[in-house]
Amino acid sequence: MKKNFEQIAKKDGRFSPPAIKFVYEGLGYTAKKIAAEPSHVSGQTLCEGLRKLAIEKWGRLGMLVLNTWGVETTRDFGEIVFLMISNKWMSAAATDSIDDFNDVYDFKTVLKDQFEF
Repeated sequence: MKKNFEQIAKKDGRFSPPAIKFVYEGLGYTAKKIAAEPSHVSGQTLCEGLRKLAIEKWGRLGMLVLNTWGVETTRDFGEIVFLMISNKWMSAAATDSIDDFNDVYDFKTVLKDQFEF
């Protein structure tokens, strides 16, 4: 039986359950609304989808919400993705790497400075 988000978060200790749930929901959002090939979403594309979803959900407070959950960089999104892969909630292609999530964007820049009302 798969572990739930709370169990995964508790065992890992880096991110809160809502952060893990947000990334999981963000994969579906990204596949449906952004990805050119919905059957496989790259790390960079997922980061873009998560950015858009955060803005839709929380507006200018997106960075604060994510930071409160332990998510401070796009690399953290990748850490959550690979945590979920290891717990059978997501899958990866052979070409996928945690490094795909490195420095995709700066949270402060895209979630605060560039935010438009």
